[in-house]
Amino acid sequence: MTQKFYFKPNPGCQMLNVTNLNIQFLNKADKSWLTAVNNISFRIDKGKVLGIVGESGSGKSVTSFSIMRLHDSENTKISGDIEFDRIDLLQLSAEEIRKYRGNKIAMIFQEPMTSLNPVFTCGYQVQEAIMLHQHSDKVSAKAKTIALFAEVQLPRPEQIFESYPHQLSGGQKQRVMIAMALSCNPELLIADEPTTALDVTVQKTILQLLMKIKKEREMAMIFISHDLSVIREIADQVAVMYKGEVVEQGAAKKVFENPNHPYTKGLLACRPDPRHLLKKLPVVADFMAGDPDQARAHLLTSNTYTEAEIKDRRALLYAQSPILQVKDLCTWFPIRKGLFGKTTDYVKAVDQVSFEVFPGETLGLVGESGCGKTTLGRSILRLTNPTSGSMIFEDKDIIALNKAELRKMRREVQIIFQDPYSSLNPRLTVGNALMEPLQVHGLLENDIKRKARILELLERVDLSPASFNKYPHEFSGGQRQRIVIARALALQPKFIICDESVSALDVSVQAQVLNLLRQLQQDFGLTYIFISHDLSVVKHISDRMIVMNKGKIEEQGFPEDIYHHPKAAYTRQLIAAIPGNSYKE
Repeated sequence: MTQKFYFKPNPGCQMLNVTNLNIQFLNKADKSWLTAVNNISFRIDKGKVLGIVGESGSGKSVTSFSIMRLHDSENTKISGDIEFDRIDLLQLSAEEIRKYRGNKIAMIFQEPMTSLNPVFTCGYQVQEAIMLHQHSDKVSAKAKTIALFAEVQLPRPEQIFESYPHQLSGGQKQRVMIAMALSCNPELLIADEPTTALDVTVQKTILQLLMKIKKEREMAMIFISHDLSVIREIADQVAVMYKGEVVEQGAAKKVFENPNHPYTKGLLACRPDPRHLLKKLPVVADFMAGDPDQARAHLLTSNTYTEAEIKDRRALLYAQSPILQVKDLCTWFPIRKGLFGKTTDYVKAVDQVSFEVFPGETLGLVGESGCGKTTLGRSILRLTNPTSGSMIFEDKDIIALNKAELRKMRREVQIIFQDPYSSLNPRLTVGNALMEPLQVHGLLENDIKRKARILELLERVDLSPASFNKYPHEFSGGQRQRIVIARALALQPKFIICDESVSALDVSVQAQVLNLLRQLQQDFGLTYIFISHDLSVVKHISDRMIVMNKGKIEEQGFPEDIYHHPKAAYTRQLIAAIPGNSYKE
């Protein structure tokens, strides 16, 4: 039976008290009510941070939306108490709750690009919020907006004011969202996954910024994340949610150092641990099925690579000839200015890069956004044409291939893109999307045999045969990632480029996908280039690692050497930015 949590009022410092909250949504198909949040309670005090952690679908965001009454509709039932400064928000009228939204309670949403209007400048959108809520004139609102941009440490605030969202990086867009949330001096700030999919260094600066502003303004904060290592960094109290219920709650230090619930123990264990080189990452199911302490002990004793096993694998890998040789590769993009579009300079996305990949190896490629990782992966496939250099794949010069030869080569070299939803056609069923590559390349005799192949692949990536007739929107993020892995395998390639393929997934789903990729490599003899900004993930899955910065290779070598004895200052910076980690000279 799930433990329930109740709190006694503490008028001196209490800001928000949620008691016995239930949220249900109407299932329009059969008119039944689905329970999203089941009888949860928590409290947050002035100036404190409550971390709410759990996987996608656990009810974290639904809970936060209910505090601001963003779910109000005839298709939603909400019961319980949400008291803010001793006022029950659930009892307020639609007009009264608007006085709280944005003014006293503000929210930073998960995805800034979808939260910002692409047709208005960033400055105008924040200025508009200030004018609406604080009844300021246009000149005063603009001055305050620029001051807020400076407070959230955006470079060149006046220029950012006139910039559109697509002209900013992910970290900069997130800072604009933070400025908008702060524009009306809220007492409570709700941050819903504000650092998901950001580089570790950008994530670190965003977290530091939020904590600095919280302290200066004496705000309370609810920080929602699926990443326990992030919550550990900033939270005073933690509530762990699982299937709509709070399964564990308490002081952050106590929960992380001595978790009680199997789900909490599973979440903590799913994250790749740089101290151990595991053959298989634990998943939540390992801890929910039996004794979680025994499960963890078993995973560490029987699931860790020995030095002899690592040595033997490397001896076999590097006794072979390389499957891919990249030498002095450059991919430059011209900067054109003037009336006639004269080239004045170049963005050197990939600049004089050289490396080799061996059959059956996983080469990890790590670095921040903009370092050239993705451009390098696209250049290998000639999705982006290189400027100069050479790429030899199985004795064939990729740059010299004509259109027909390039298509044939792409059967051997596939790519798994970062966002599975945008790389799947929403109008095609999963079955048709997976059969399409077989049809384009004329593989197998007919669609009956192609369908049989696809059904085998779906089973291989742990999806049911019923998935064949479903559409992409009917799947979770982790399931969509399995679909695009199946599509990459459809042509039976030798080489797969994984471009940030797990960066936005929950830690437990991420562990499942990483385990799947490793198992497929063993079964099919695949070779990977694994691209990520997450050094912990790259260290776990890679045989060798390359660290990229500003289009160049900073250093390359074995993961343990780079992680424990980094040579470049940039690598040390990446390691130090990992939540809960610090690099010491």
